[in-house]
Amino acid sequence: MPELPEVEITRLGITPHVTRHRIATVLIRRPSLRWPIPGNLQQRLVKQKINAVTRRGKYLLLKTTNGTVIIHLGMSGTLRILTQNLAATRHDHVDFVFEDGSRLRLNDPRRFGAVLWSETDPETHPLLSKLGPEPLENDFSGSYLHRRAQGRRAAIKPFIMNSAIVPGIGNIYACESLYLAGIHPALPAGQISLQRSHRLAAAIKQTLQQAIECGGTTLRDFLDSNGKPGYFQLRLGVYGRAGAPCHQCGKPVQSIRQAQRTTFYCSRCQT
Repeated sequence: MPELPEVEITRLGITPHVTRHRIATVLIRRPSLRWPIPGNLQQRLVKQKINAVTRRGKYLLLKTTNGTVIIHLGMSGTLRILTQNLAATRHDHVDFVFEDGSRLRLNDPRRFGAVLWSETDPETHPLLSKLGPEPLENDFSGSYLHRRAQGRRAAIKPFIMNSAIVPGIGNIYACESLYLAGIHPALPAGQISLQRSHRLAAAIKQTLQQAIECGGTTLRDFLDSNGKPGYFQLRLGVYGRAGAPCHQCGKPVQSIRQAQRTTFYCSRCQT
């Protein structure tokens, strides 16, 4: 599933190709993804320029004068820029066609993504309004994590995967951040000291930034806007490595189930 780094890489890839470009039409081949695509989307977007492409958590925001297109890539979605009208495949559900003939195409095999519309500030949209601070920005810190964790009995891993606490972090980067910070994933969030919270916040920032620099993590489906996979999976410390030796101490990496997800960790390095 695309997490924050993959969505940010997609944003960086499509931004120079769509910003200031005027939309000629919107081709909707399948109107029902995770939620129905608004029936008036084409009417709202025709002749509109995309003024900016931003990201909030795992959501991409295409901003126009009329409003904002909110895109979520779901479990396996990708956005690609096409400079010519290539024939659509089975899972090519939406094309944003620009006046110069190029197009932004959404491919989503599992149809768990979303294309929505907001005429007001997108930050007030129900999907975005309760998100926590962006983990790569200054508002996100160890002090913030420590404050939000007070009195929480939930384990630290599902705690940082809660988008109301830290938006955009899924299973891969939660495991890797906790490994880098040396924190056991089952430790109750409320028991983590301020000092260790600072270490965890720094680890989250470092992990996400390194993943972005590596083009994201491609385990199954993710491709960037040019159709290229990421290679952060070559630098994973624990995720998917159960039974393999820890890179730091050599002890076999362990795995447990937490909140219906497999968690990977080193029992010696993470306490």
